[in-house]
Amino acid sequence: MSVKLFRSLVVVISLVSAVSLPVSADYSTHPKAESFIHRMVNEHGFDAVEVKAWLAAAEKKQSILDAISRPAEKTKPWKDYRKIFLGQDRIDQGVQFWNDNRETLRRASEQLGVDEQVIVAIIGVETRYGRHTGKFRVIDALATLGFDYEPRAKFFGKELEHFLLLAREQKQDPLSLKGSYAGAMGYGQFIPSSYRSYAIDFDGDKVADIWNNPVDAIGSVANYFKVHRWEKGEIVFSRARIKSEYDKSVLNERVRPHYSLNDVADLGFTPINTQLSGAEKVVPLVYEGSHGKEFWLGFDNYYVITRYNRSQLYAMAVWQLSEELRYAYERQLH
Repeated sequence: MSVKLFRSLVVVISLVSAVSLPVSADYSTHPKAESFIHRMVNEHGFDAVEVKAWLAAAEKKQSILDAISRPAEKTKPWKDYRKIFLGQDRIDQGVQFWNDNRETLRRASEQLGVDEQVIVAIIGVETRYGRHTGKFRVIDALATLGFDYEPRAKFFGKELEHFLLLAREQKQDPLSLKGSYAGAMGYGQFIPSSYRSYAIDFDGDKVADIWNNPVDAIGSVANYFKVHRWEKGEIVFSRARIKSEYDKSVLNERVRPHYSLNDVADLGFTPINTQLSGAEKVVPLVYEGSHGKEFWLGFDNYYVITRYNRSQLYAMAVWQLSEELRYAYERQLH
């Protein structure tokens, strides 16, 4: 082998190794670590040595920083985003999940007031019904984002705090729990603060386990929607007709629906559903579909879905998947 070829191989091997290995970081010595450890000790009664050891064990992951900078909700139009979640496999798997958890879903719907198909759709969009709950250690994700992702460092630093509290409450090892690149966990992908606020014990064993227990996961997703005021059986979206000179400035507002149907009619938007009253509150929306722009009106239940994930694309994907699941589930019953 020539010296030149040998040197080339060394360079290639070095590059591969650099890509494969995590970025070295001892978060216990990070400039923000001291104040974080102080807070965990003084506000929550943790042992300083233990918290420091957890931070020292956390690894900085460049792949997490890369992923959060290009989420599908911000990089794909609706026509492409839809394909991710509305495939036949996801529908078939959803019907199977519904069949496997029929009584639990019925009980969650009756007790918590959330439509069964919506609960199934959320779990289907988030993790393919528990098949893909995340490959990152949660402590790596939250330390990386809380200490080294400046745009949302405050938010993720708070989630790291919640995560350690959650691990203590649930008697879990914080170094072993896995989730998404953003630190979301379990069937329904709850971030730690949501886990602590909305996860419930739905099977009576006195543990709210959404990591491994579909019964608790179903109850917890339903509870999240209940707390955020989901209205069972009520409308979520309606397609809209537009006038030639509709008001573009009101489209896709990230606020609770506040225009009446009479208001949006004056702005150039009319629901295709003619059974609706003029007092219904909506927000006008536009999606880039396969055949051009699609105009919709989002109602209060649409807004509730955006409390789970703020993306309007996500909300539409959940709703359309829920409708496909309902049709498929009802067909197989007959």
